[in-house]
Amino acid sequence: MKNEIVEMTIKEAIKERHMVRKYTDKAIPSDLVQLLDARLEETNKANDLNIKLITGKSDGLSSIAKLLLAKGVNNYIVLAGPDRADLDEKLGYYGADIMLYAQTLGLNSWWVGGMFNPNGAKSNLENKSVRINGIIAIGYGQTNGVQHKMKTADQISSYEGETPRWFAEGVEALLYAPTALNKMAFTVKGSGNKVSITCDSGHFSGIDLGIGKYHFEVGAGRDNFEWI
Repeated sequence: MKNEIVEMTIKEAIKERHMVRKYTDKAIPSDLVQLLDARLEETNKANDLNIKLITGKSDGLSSIAKLLLAKGVNNYIVLAGPDRADLDEKLGYYGADIMLYAQTLGLNSWWVGGMFNPNGAKSNLENKSVRINGIIAIGYGQTNGVQHKMKTADQISSYEGETPRWFAEGVEALLYAPTALNKMAFTVKGSGNKVSITCDSGHFSGIDLGIGKYHFEVGAGRDNFEWI
């Protein structure tokens, strides 16, 4: 029997997804694995990436993460690709896509930035020359998590003139984005249909910027503005 998929859009998933570090032993059904693999295959081909779903293993987590934070993590997504200047931003952007897509399938997730095991994760990849910058734990959480503390729109954004609805909705979606140490170090500026975004969160700035861009685009609608 097919697994019952929760009907949810990516935009709805932004508000429903929360960090979950503890999981049940329920395996991800094969039909959902196929859906996730198909989305990743399309993403990888279009963007020269090597993002991969690993099931039935926890070797992508560091020993400290397993000991102190995580419980029952038996599936994860490796965030990897050929090393280049924009790799981190790409991994952030498309990592956010697969994480939120997983939420629409009724799965929980945890973006693991600083406490992953690159050697363990790389052992599951055919191409060993790629660079890995994080993993996403995925599965059925013991709980659905709780909303992280959020900044306000005024703290991270500004718009020249009267703020259009699409910009406000983009910023709202951005406020739900997972970021390193929950810093939410975004600065978003808008004028007309032009939008700029920066992120100053140290080592994770590229990843966080990609995540932020994806969230903003989903909230604002990609056809309503241009990045500058």
